[in-house]
Parts: sequence; C-alpha cells; structure tokens
Amino acid sequence: MFIGLALGELASAAPTSGGLYFWTYKYASPDWRNLLSWIVGYSNTMGNIAGVASIEWGCAVQLMAAVSIGSNLTFTPTTGQIFGVYAALLALNGIVSSTATRLIARLQGLYIVLNVLLCLSIIIALPASTPAEFKNTASYTFTGFVNLNGWSSGFAVVLSFLAPLWTIGGFDGPIHISEEASNASTAIPWSIVSAIGIASILGWAINVALAFTMGTDVDSIMASPIGQPMAALWDQRFMMGTSILTSCSRQTFAFSRDGGLPFSRYLYRISPRTQTPINCVWASVFVSLLLGLLAFAGPSAINAIFSLAVIGQYVAFSVPIASRFLGGIAWRSGPFSLGKMGYPVAIVAVLWMMFSIIIVMFPTTPSPTAQGMNYTVVVGGGWIVLCIIYYYFPVYGGVHWFKGPMANVELETESLSKVERVSVSLTGEKEFGEDSQE
Repeated sequence: MFIGLALGELASAAPTSGGLYFWTYKYASPDWRNLLSWIVGYSNTMGNIAGVASIEWGCAVQLMAAVSIGSNLTFTPTTGQIFGVYAALLALNGIVSSTATRLIARLQGLYIVLNVLLCLSIIIALPASTPAEFKNTASYTFTGFVNLNGWSSGFAVVLSFLAPLWTIGGFDGPIHISEEASNASTAIPWSIVSAIGIASILGWAINVALAFTMGTDVDSIMASPIGQPMAALWDQRFMMGTSILTSCSRQTFAFSRDGGLPFSRYLYRISPRTQTPINCVWASVFVSLLLGLLAFAGPSAINAIFSLAVIGQYVAFSVPIASRFLGGIAWRSGPFSLGKMGYPVAIVAVLWMMFSIIIVMFPTTPSPTAQGMNYTVVVGGGWIVLCIIYYYFPVYGGVHWFKGPMANVELETESLSKVERVSVSLTGEKEFGEDSQE
C-alpha cells in the first residue's frame, strides 16, 4: 500500500503512459536523468513482460493440472504440452489486447466482477463443502507454523513473501493506460490504491479460508502428484493475463514512442482501425513466448520469471519515487496528494522494495543444487547488463541519441493577447516559446 500511495502521487501529478521512466526523467538530477530513465524504461518493460509470461505460465500449468484431475491422474502433461497451452493462451490474450480500447474497458469490468465472485466462491463455498475432519482450529489457522525447506524459521517467513509480492504487484497497470482514461489525474491514483486494498482484503480472506480447510498434513499437499492444488483457479489467471498484457503493450508503446527500444519506429505505430498499439501487443507476446522456453531448462529456470517480474517492477518503481525527493527538481502535486506524509511513505516504500529485491533472489533451500538454484539473478542481471551495454555502445548506443521523453504533438492555443504555438509531449510536458506566457 505504501508503494501504491507513493506511485499514486506521481501519477496524479503527471498521468502518462510512460509513467515511471517519464517521472524519472522529470525529477532526477539532469546529470543522471537520461541513464536512469533508460534503466527504468527497460526494467519496467522487463517486469511487465515477465509478468505476462509468469501469469500465462501459471495459467497453463493450472489448466493442465485440472485436466489431470479430470482424468483421475491418468494423464500427466509434459513440458512440451504445457508450453503449447502457454503459447495458445498468449495468442488468445494478444487478440483480446489488440481490440479497441472501449471493448477492452468493458471486458475489464466483466473481469473485475468475475474475479470478485470467484474469490467469494472460495471464501464461502470451500468452508461449506469441507468435511469436518479437514477443518482446522482457529489456533492452528492463525498461529500454526510449518517449515519445509531447511531455512531458520524466521528467514523461512521472509522467503514466503515471494507469493504476495508477485500476486499484488501490478501497481503500474493503471498508469500505462493514463492516456486512454478520463480524469486520469484523479482516477489513476485512486484505481491503484483501491485495487491494492481490495486485493489485500480478498486475498487475506482466501488464505484464511484455505488455512481453515486444508487439514494439517502440509507435506501430503505439497507432494500431491497433481502439483497444483489451486488448479480450480486457472480461469481467474487468464483474466489477469489479458489485463497485464494490455498494460505491458502500453508501456512498450510509450517507451518505443520515445525511441527507447530496438525497432521503435515499427513498434509505436497505432492501428488506424482499433486505435491501439497492436505491434507492441504482439512484440510483448513474442518476448513472453521466448521467456517461456526457460521451462525446458527445468522448474527452477521457469520459476525465475516469477521473481523477475518483481525485480523488474521494483527497480522501475523505486527510482522515480526516490528521484522525486533526491533530484532537486520542484514538485507540484496533483489532486491526489499525501502532503507532508509523502516523504515518510516514500522512504518506507523504497526500503521495502530494496529489501524485497534481495529476498526474491534467494533459493528455496539453503544448500541448493544446480537444479534447485534460483536463477533470477542471472536472468534479471543479464537483462540489466545488456540494457546498460546498449546505452553505452559506441556510435549506436542510447547515450548518443536517447534524450528522454520527446515532444511530438503541436497544438495552437489562444492566449489573452495572441496565438502561441505550444509543443505538447504525449508524455505530459509543455514547451513554450521564449516570448510566450503559460
């Protein structure tokens, strides 16, 4: 919630699809803003694409687990079969995310209703249908502790943060559709905060319902041949995939519009029919498909994309929040403002994200084998290293041509005494002529 509040203030002050990298450029020190904006743009893109890949992979795995249940466990999917379902889900979500904004908005409303109903069905139906012998006491539900992986109990609790960090992590989703939203300076920050609040309450209630009804034999649950006890939720995951792919494509569009990505001139084009960045949608699908190939390297490799989503986003969130206070640039708040509380909220948010980035890189067990290693640092670190190499690459690197968000629309506005030309960036800034008055 602290992260959402800090981002909400930025979104209210300057709502734009470029969001995170635009705010970094706007508020960071002039000496560092180009490089920091570049890193944030690539980190945000990485986090969003990894989010798409992890959600779709989770959906594919749970769907195949449901098929396994339906066959009385006579069917066990191969990695290739799961990858095929994963590719099909990516394609299906790509089609949905390529449609007109108005249709996507209507679908989002439907997704919200269905998600809430699915959550309530678990919270209500699961306890009602669970035999008495599997129901746990309140004492076990709220104070019971099981450590399965060999770490000290305290550190085991810390490592268990990965699931909620990944689950409630798409804070920038509303930000990337700012340019397609009405009253964005108010609607976007409130959508971030309310989504986090609702997800936290419903998620907590679901976990309480599960803890009350799961019995006490945690080992047998973890050792189930199905491998996915929550397979019944696969359809909820699909809805999440459509939402984050839409958000991811808008971030890719905004960054490519400013020339930040390879092949930007082809990516940022808007479809004249749907008025959506179709090329960015399918570019995101393609890179997500490539990330899915990690599955053939083993479970640990594919699991890295779940942590990669957290790391990419937290790097992209931390830098603009910190830049607002450390860059020395004047701050003008929007309608959504925390006032004097903005500074302590930002400190807590940034420290928490720095701590979380370290935690999600740890392996499940204290003495991992090559198969059990957490490869997030390799995949995520490799992405960051490559983006920095690309920035400083001789002649062709971003350091020679990337100047941050660019003004690319011109409007004529009438002042009290004259008509002045105003260059308005699609990312939200205005550049006035020397003799004009704002």
